[in-house]
Amino acid sequence: MTVFSWSSVVAVLALMAGTATAQSAQPPLPPGALSPENLAKPRPKPAFDLTGTWQHELKGPQSWKFVPPTFELTAEAQVQYDAGRKAAAENKVYRDDIGQCWPAGMPLIMTRVHPFLLMQYPTAIFMVQNFMNSLRIIYTDGRPHSDPDVVVPSWNGESIGHWEGDTLVVDTKYFPGHHHWLDQGGASIPASDQLHIVERIRMIENGETLEIAYTMTDPKTFKGDWKTTKRFNRQHDVDIYEVECTPDLNENLPATSSESLIR
Repeated sequence: MTVFSWSSVVAVLALMAGTATAQSAQPPLPPGALSPENLAKPRPKPAFDLTGTWQHELKGPQSWKFVPPTFELTAEAQVQYDAGRKAAAENKVYRDDIGQCWPAGMPLIMTRVHPFLLMQYPTAIFMVQNFMNSLRIIYTDGRPHSDPDVVVPSWNGESIGHWEGDTLVVDTKYFPGHHHWLDQGGASIPASDQLHIVERIRMIENGETLEIAYTMTDPKTFKGDWKTTKRFNRQHDVDIYEVECTPDLNENLPATSSESLIR
């Protein structure tokens, strides 16, 4: 038979009260991007509204790539690059992760042949890409990047944006560092968990074109900065739809199922 004393009961109650006080002393969580209180905060009017359907202009056979004409890779990335070139010379496909339903990720997700939609709110910009229905969020409510000790890496990264006059500047980092490529189907250059992308976005041609200047660094993969500028055209008569990447569909694609695929 267990006997409880009043002193032990009081001690337990005191401990519970102390715990509750400590928990109540924790700072409240910041409001979500679409919470009414966050949306209602006064903010300067943005220079332009991105809301709409867009598609990369895809002019020229190299226009979708982000790899510059000349570059210097780290020793680790050079191994992947050389293996990819060897496979291409043998008419083989080297580690086609995108074909195996891994996300394309930033920056390649921006230049797929599919259109994407943008929905702009005062606190965030949501991008839904028709290619695998990939979701990207650019937070514009003034929040900083997450603490690296608690952030969950993702293929599109964590994007934080702010306005500089007529330009939206977006800083993106926190990538997974695996099954993620800066180029495939030729260069086979991997993207590491140290990839860092800065975009400077302008609206030109009376709101019909987005011009995005990219600056990328990845000290685990390449040396120096990679810079390129892409343009995206507004689509007035195009909607996106559900597109899933599933093995039963991909088994009909030689690049994803044949013996020519190098995993």
